[in-house]
Amino acid sequence: MPRRNQGTEPVPVRVRAHWVVLTAVLFAVGLALTVQGYLHHLAGIGNDSVTPSDSAAAVPDTVTHGGPLVDSRQGVVRTAGPPDHTLALTFDDGPDPVWTPKILDVLEKHHVHATFFIVGSAAIDHPELVQRIIADGDEIGVHTLTHADLGSAPAWRRQLEVQGDQEVLAGITGQAATLLRPPYSSENDAVADGTWAAMQAAANQGYLTVLTTKDSEDWQRPGVSTIEKNLAPSGAQGQVPLMHDGGGDRAQSVAALDASLTTFADRGFRVTSVGEAVGITSMRGASAAEQISGTAFVWGLRLSEWAVTAISWALVAAGIVTVVRAVLVIGFAARHRRAARRIQAAGRGRRRTQVPIRPDITDPVTVIVPACNESAGIQAAVRSIAASTHPVEIIVVDDGSTDGTADLAEALGLPNVRVVRQENGGKPSALNAGLRLASHEIVVMVDGDTVFEPDTVRALIQQFSDPRVGAISGNTKVANRGGILGAWQHIEYVVGFNLDRRLFDLAECMPTVPGAIGAFRRDALLQIGGVSNDTLAEDTDLTMSLCRAGWRVVYQDDARAWTEAPASLGALWKQRYRWCYGTLQAMWKHRGAIFQGGQAGKLGRRGLGYLLVLQVLLPLFAPIVDVFSIYGLVFLDPVRIAALWLGFLLVQFFMAAYAFRLDNEPLKPLWTLPLQQFVYRQLMYLVVIQSVVTALAGVHLRWHRMERYGSLRVPPAQNQS
Repeated sequence: MPRRNQGTEPVPVRVRAHWVVLTAVLFAVGLALTVQGYLHHLAGIGNDSVTPSDSAAAVPDTVTHGGPLVDSRQGVVRTAGPPDHTLALTFDDGPDPVWTPKILDVLEKHHVHATFFIVGSAAIDHPELVQRIIADGDEIGVHTLTHADLGSAPAWRRQLEVQGDQEVLAGITGQAATLLRPPYSSENDAVADGTWAAMQAAANQGYLTVLTTKDSEDWQRPGVSTIEKNLAPSGAQGQVPLMHDGGGDRAQSVAALDASLTTFADRGFRVTSVGEAVGITSMRGASAAEQISGTAFVWGLRLSEWAVTAISWALVAAGIVTVVRAVLVIGFAARHRRAARRIQAAGRGRRRTQVPIRPDITDPVTVIVPACNESAGIQAAVRSIAASTHPVEIIVVDDGSTDGTADLAEALGLPNVRVVRQENGGKPSALNAGLRLASHEIVVMVDGDTVFEPDTVRALIQQFSDPRVGAISGNTKVANRGGILGAWQHIEYVVGFNLDRRLFDLAECMPTVPGAIGAFRRDALLQIGGVSNDTLAEDTDLTMSLCRAGWRVVYQDDARAWTEAPASLGALWKQRYRWCYGTLQAMWKHRGAIFQGGQAGKLGRRGLGYLLVLQVLLPLFAPIVDVFSIYGLVFLDPVRIAALWLGFLLVQFFMAAYAFRLDNEPLKPLWTLPLQQFVYRQLMYLVVIQSVVTALAGVHLRWHRMERYGSLRVPPAQNQS
């Protein structure tokens, strides 16, 4: 990770390639999903009944009263059929992994051949069966890519369905077919205008259409004897019997075929394929171009299927992670709250308890306020800290402000406030300057856009009675929570501080003490060399350094600080971009903690692992989730997809509601939670994507400050339940 440059003005950094990459990835995923949705959800194999039609006015009498093999390739309609005592046996809707091999075995047993009209989507799933059909000497014809009704399909889909099936055949076998059977077709007199138009379009591409003269109706599974009866020739005339090797349970078809072939042989009928029956060569070797195109087509469809399968499993994993996270954070938050209540009860002497009672921390503390162009809120911040019920020394470090921030702080004339001016060096430089001037062992750091409640400092520092504690995180609250953007950030803060931080506290892997409110042992800070300027998230870097040095970092929920949140999407983007990028820098810097023991190991294996999964990997996967959701609404069951989305939303709602309850916050802002999933969530994952790409590209970012609005007021103290 690159080091940041110090300064107060943003440096325009334009990393646009990653948006191109993201767009390309989403397009590829969307294409894969569309392809799979088309192949598996727009049409289905199973019911092979003839599509009813009221009109056959355009169908020539030659077709209606002719033979089952229809040829209109030269503009003149001709028909033909098998000669007497010849059966051109045909099978539709395969290949099927269960029934096609059984049917092939029966054909081989009786030493006969047949014609298999394959569905392209099924052939891609079972290419070995298509190859076996050819190897056994049987014939293959086109039955469309997805078993679509060509009679009702628009021209573009007819082309795609027929050509797509041919591409699949060429890609798998290296051969091309001439015979075509439209799905849902039957005998000649059942051909309607739509089907005839599709037959003509196929003829223009060089196809012969094969209808049937004997429909076994085995797709209805009427019983073996009925199928045999339907197949039985009524005279010596040649026939084209129709059976099915796919589309459902074909056990009756297999049994009836075995018995019927014996009957046909006994009656002197020759059973063969359509091409052999009428004396034509129905298959040819595909050209090199056709084979290349077919292979590419097949592999493209396979890759799309693999991509969808991978995404589906990733969605399952993401769902499991989401549920596990909800259970963990709520469980740990409840446990943290019970522990805090026991300590409070022990300290107040309300009941006997085994919790050790430690004396209150009453020593004065030093509060460091780094400030650069904080004129909008510096006076409210300093006044609120000076009004603390705990004795404080306040050091305001003006870091090269140009808006009179230092003058405003000095104008307050407060006796316990010291204003120090320095050239602009960045926030870490200002914090280190304040640290050098600190008079007390406990140091509180607070941003210049933050105000404290009167009891905040006292509540914040009490856990320092435990000598293992090196830093304490307070509870940051959004002050300007009006409007929907403010409500969304308010929800995020409440959930983050009251669920995630409680989990981090009990798991002893706190990754961040926020810059808005944090308390530190001065010796611990000096031990790690003060505040580092290696990252844009100096608070996260500092906290991780303390953990790696063996110090415990804890959370104090009733130590509240009120801060201004961004009031526009642009300002929010800049703030979160810096936070996320800095967090990635800190994670990379402290990656060695994974292999350490003690507090460092807990940070590495628990804290960094949590951040990696929840704040990096899941957001990176989130755009694909959104694309998949659209896919589900279009191609899958919309009700089921909506139910899954509502389930996810309910998990988020219950987590937020519990966090609000812990923080004594009214639940009213939670009405914005559903809307948050459509705007705020997308903004956050786009921030993560840009941060990750920027970090991987090694682009240097400079520090920049958030716009201030001057909305800070010292709120009244809240009572914790």
